[in-house]
Amino acid sequence: MPKKTTPKKKKLNFRKERTVVLVKPDGVKRGLIGEVINRFERRGLKIVALKMVQPTREHIDNHYPKDPAWIERLGQKGLDTFNGLGLDPEEYLGSKNPKKLGKDVREWLVDYLCSSPVVAMIIEGVDAVSMVRKISGTTKPAEAEVGTIRGDYSVDSPTAANTEKRAIYNIVHASETPAEAGHEIEHWFSPEEIHDYIRVDHLAMFGEI
Repeated sequence: MPKKTTPKKKKLNFRKERTVVLVKPDGVKRGLIGEVINRFERRGLKIVALKMVQPTREHIDNHYPKDPAWIERLGQKGLDTFNGLGLDPEEYLGSKNPKKLGKDVREWLVDYLCSSPVVAMIIEGVDAVSMVRKISGTTKPAEAEVGTIRGDYSVDSPTAANTEKRAIYNIVHASETPAEAGHEIEHWFSPEEIHDYIRVDHLAMFGEI
């Protein structure tokens, strides 16, 4: 009998990790689309898909995770912010239940992202997921380093957003993990919308293209 052969695993190309970035309504309305793209391209990351869309509520609802643990973590972040300031969450938010608050915050996020056009893009490069999040800055603008997108262009805070029952205006969304990026790539783009091309500066950066 012929020997069974084990199929070879496809080697990962660590220069081709992909992630999703959305320029949110506040970034679009403030004319920061080009600046956001410039920050990533100057770092050596490659835009392989790009479009402006007016998303439907259903599309945004399916963009965000529906996992109860994720929703509870979202709510707990809000509670931690108010507790850290010595404020009573129930007085300002109407609840101390992280599950309930998480559902509220998720609803505000959905409301906001479908309130106007957004610019969606796929960014490719070395450690693209973590690199893009580093360039974007932490989701709390007040804690984002100067030099990051949020640190330079956003002055909002979760405290203000939660008390006003809305999402934080922080310019961009960036996939949090490679698994999340995989879901968002399929959710926002068809295979025909994703392109491959050569960036000539990669010859200098990596010694080859």
